[in-house]
Amino acid sequence: MDLLFIAIALLVAYFLISTLHRFKFSNLPPTVFPDIPIIGHLYLLKKPLFKTLAKVSAKHGPIVFLRFGSRNVLLVSSTSVTEEIFTKNDVIFANRPRWLYGKIFGVNYSHLAWTPYGDHWRNLRRLATMDLLSTHRLNEFHDIRADEGRLTIEKLFHECSLPVNLFTIFNELTLNVMMRMICGKRYFGGVLEDEGKEFHGIVKEMFEIGGLSNLEDHLPFLKWFGVNAIEKKMIALQKKRESFFQRLIVELRKEYNNNKKGNNMIEMLFKLQETDPKYYTDQLIRSFVLNLLAAGTDTSATTMEWAFSLLLNNPHVLKKAQKEIDNHVGSDRFLDESDLTSLPYLRCIVNETLRMYPPAPLLLPHESAKDCVIGGYHIPRGTMLLVNQWVIHHDPNLWIDPETFNPERFQGTEGTRYGFKFQPFGSGRRMCPGDGMAMRMIPLTLGLLIQCFDWERISDDLVDMTVGHGLTLPKAQPLNAKCTPRSVTRNLLSQVG
Repeated sequence: MDLLFIAIALLVAYFLISTLHRFKFSNLPPTVFPDIPIIGHLYLLKKPLFKTLAKVSAKHGPIVFLRFGSRNVLLVSSTSVTEEIFTKNDVIFANRPRWLYGKIFGVNYSHLAWTPYGDHWRNLRRLATMDLLSTHRLNEFHDIRADEGRLTIEKLFHECSLPVNLFTIFNELTLNVMMRMICGKRYFGGVLEDEGKEFHGIVKEMFEIGGLSNLEDHLPFLKWFGVNAIEKKMIALQKKRESFFQRLIVELRKEYNNNKKGNNMIEMLFKLQETDPKYYTDQLIRSFVLNLLAAGTDTSATTMEWAFSLLLNNPHVLKKAQKEIDNHVGSDRFLDESDLTSLPYLRCIVNETLRMYPPAPLLLPHESAKDCVIGGYHIPRGTMLLVNQWVIHHDPNLWIDPETFNPERFQGTEGTRYGFKFQPFGSGRRMCPGDGMAMRMIPLTLGLLIQCFDWERISDDLVDMTVGHGLTLPKAQPLNAKCTPRSVTRNLLSQVG
């Protein structure tokens, strides 16, 4: 027994000494000790992950080298290092790690969010930014967003005698907007019974599975023990998603063959399919629209929920925004997207919300395609990059009193580039292509609710701002609030139903 204990102690000592030697002579960034054999630094990971990693950075510096099982990880929480990565090293870090999520939901890493950097990614990126989410195309879908905003106001007008679950309101609105843009159908508040129920179930499972972590991404040997429970859930859900959207594609293709109009995104993709059917397959269409749906709903709805939580805890800000809307829009018509450029304080509220509660507190992970030098340190090929933008957005060296909700900090900065200290949609080649869509839908929805109703908390207690678990930044407790039709807009509201 004593000999076994001595042997184990010698092995541990050898491992620690060899690790120290490797870091000293390989010029790797600072790391955290101990780096445990096999699991590396996985023992550090506790939820919420962005706060756990923030503590690591606070202790060890703005650039830290970790090991999650078999995977090297570069943790960054500095604007200067982030800028170095996403400017002169952007191409090197333009890949994604090969996670189970990307394999199953990304159809073997073939859709926009997870596909490797290269010609296929460039084609998909061009399709997103130039064809489906361009300014011109978003303008064409203006009436959908305006209509869903007014339908939401109508729903609240008829239900305002009861406390309102605002996350449900925001979630259903964003899903309806996205699905009407994608296929011309609305699934919440409509008459699509069986099909609507099926879609509701798929969306619910998407959000549940999105917050699950998978150890096999970092400890591949676990695959030897068979398919894990998370993988089974992902595979089952992907089959449901593929089946649902393929039926939708078949249905829409019949309509498209009759009119050739291209009224929605799927029909626009049909036009491309006619020019190159081998590339624009039904599989590519399904993957593309599923990616848009996943990326464009939960993040926007969550941001709106955080914004309203902050407004309810800071009623003076809500009143100031209401006054701005009254002065510019008035009470004879509903606020429209064309008004947003004349409502700078509303934009400040959105920006401050995105600063305090970025929808992706850890930017989607990147992976280095070859060896490089970052911050003067050697970074090996195949290293996963995690940028903790929550730390950057809360850095007291960059922001005065960063834990205070203060929209005024963004006043007078319209059109200003904030550099790498404010990057709610990411940076570089792989930044989110849906930022233009988000910055229309979020302020429009908030503005309509502020214009039409007076809002208050359901009790004297402040809204609970505890963060929940997930890839995005959900609230732990859904936001419930009381609303009352404003006297100045009552006549306007009476016209909606």
